[in-house]
Amino acid sequence: MILRRRDRAITWFVICWSLLFFYETFRASYLSPLAGRPLPKWPLLFPPAGWIMFFNVDKTYGFAEVYGLRNGRHALIDPHDIFSTKGVGYDNIHRNVLVGVLSPRAARPFCAYLTRKFPDYEAFVVVYAQYPDVVDEPDTVWRQTAYQCH
Repeated sequence: MILRRRDRAITWFVICWSLLFFYETFRASYLSPLAGRPLPKWPLLFPPAGWIMFFNVDKTYGFAEVYGLRNGRHALIDPHDIFSTKGVGYDNIHRNVLVGVLSPRAARPFCAYLTRKFPDYEAFVVVYAQYPDVVDEPDTVWRQTAYQCH
């Protein structure tokens, strides 16, 4: 009898905590715009950035993009096609592994790799892209050419 009561209490605690956690996770990005006003934040409940906890989250975010040139037109190449990930549940692309190719030292070997991997393209352009402020201007992206592969 005591074990059943304890199990029920634990179950209800987990359900309530999960609902509160879901609310806090989706409050700022989804629920507040849906309600048309800012919804109250539950004090001392983390993580404020969603499912993954960060020590320091910056408003800016930078990443690399690769464009292939074919018949005079640039086409964005999907990063998953550039670096295929085999592991289930592990995605290097979302962990921004492609940003490593922006280094000038990586240009020559990466260009050779792109030429082997995508023979249909005549040339490639590696671009540094940056969100200057993910929170206040989520649609603004600055782009700058890092280097070109011919």
